[in-house]
Amino acid sequence: MLNVSFITLGCKVNQFESEAMMELFEKEGFKIIPACDKSDIFIINTCAVTKESDRKSRQLINKAKRMNKNAIVAAVGCSVQLNSERISEETSVDIVIGTKNKSEIARLIKDKLNNLDVKTIVDKFKPHESFEELSISKEHDKTRANIKIQDGCNQFCTYCIIPYVRGPIRSRDSEDIIKEVRNLSENGYKEVVINGIHISSYGKDINKENALISLIENINSIDGNAKNGIERIRLGSLEPNIITEEFMQRLSKLNKACDHFHLSLQSGSDTVLQRMNRRYTASEYKEKVDLIRRYMPNCGITTDIIVGFPGETEEEFNETLEFVKEINFSRIHVFKYSIREGTKAAIFENQIDEKIKAERSKKLIKLADELAQNFMQQMVGETVNVLIEKKSEDIYEGYTTNYIRTVVESSTDIDNKIVQVKVIKANNDYITGSLLKEDR
Repeated sequence: MLNVSFITLGCKVNQFESEAMMELFEKEGFKIIPACDKSDIFIINTCAVTKESDRKSRQLINKAKRMNKNAIVAAVGCSVQLNSERISEETSVDIVIGTKNKSEIARLIKDKLNNLDVKTIVDKFKPHESFEELSISKEHDKTRANIKIQDGCNQFCTYCIIPYVRGPIRSRDSEDIIKEVRNLSENGYKEVVINGIHISSYGKDINKENALISLIENINSIDGNAKNGIERIRLGSLEPNIITEEFMQRLSKLNKACDHFHLSLQSGSDTVLQRMNRRYTASEYKEKVDLIRRYMPNCGITTDIIVGFPGETEEEFNETLEFVKEINFSRIHVFKYSIREGTKAAIFENQIDEKIKAERSKKLIKLADELAQNFMQQMVGETVNVLIEKKSEDIYEGYTTNYIRTVVESSTDIDNKIVQVKVIKANNDYITGSLLKEDR
């Protein structure tokens, strides 16, 4: 039995696709192991969202070959789609596959092992692509399951390379999604995370109205029992425009929907948002947040923000700082703008000095940490439901519905269970509490 190791960079969609490819290999009789010198095959699932992730992807391909010079190394994913020739020339890769044809990976490796000629597969995208079906029935060493419901993006934000490497939007058939969730439910998973490259576009390629909320309602209706059954539905990154009165009315009625929204922002300055080709203003974004909080008052609102976008003035950056305070986010991922060749922003004038980017990043991270601490402090004294995901002896760790990392002590095994916890203290990036009772 040959050993296969996966090294995955990037987003939750990449993580899902790696899990799905693992299952393909297991069905073909391969054994999945952590990356080491005993690996016969390495699959590097690459990322291209920044220049650094591009560089790291190439670095890891060569590192895998150094770990075992006789191993077959296959590179797949976004960096390959963008730079297949460079990867072939600058690394010791044996097989390269872009963001399509990942479902063929196990067959291609078997062909390589049988000394057949395996060519580079990096296909260009056509205007009307179909969704490439990849599914999972279990995940390795996880209690939450990522579900990929769509691929591609049509937004073309001026800083982003993803529409070029992932292609146009294409939605997965809802029946296939429901079937996958049922399988995960039967295998004991308590939470599914709805992910994709741009899940707010789900159903738009087939002109289906309200497709995302209808899908969530269908997942919510999947029955479970005392031991099995999906109890939580968490949404991946959303665009503000998906949030409407109808969406929130329907979502708030669902007993399994988590009160956590990762609502993409990128900047709190209208002029920067316009240069980014983001399709909302700061005031429109705030209206969406207010709408969410009207239906789910204790929800966590998390976001991504880019600092140092081309032309960003000190005044525009300060507008972002003030807007962040006004929204009062529970968590912020801060990114320094990174030039991506091939995007419109790469040729914008007034590129910001790296030192200024670093200073702005430091300021925003400091503010983000303060807001996160305030959000956790508000939970002290409250009773929260926590899905336990990790354990170390008698110390257990998991997340609340509104996405706060929680640590609790228990003398009984509560791994992969939803428990009630009385919050005692807010720490740097997590809360601690006392166990009240096991829910399910």
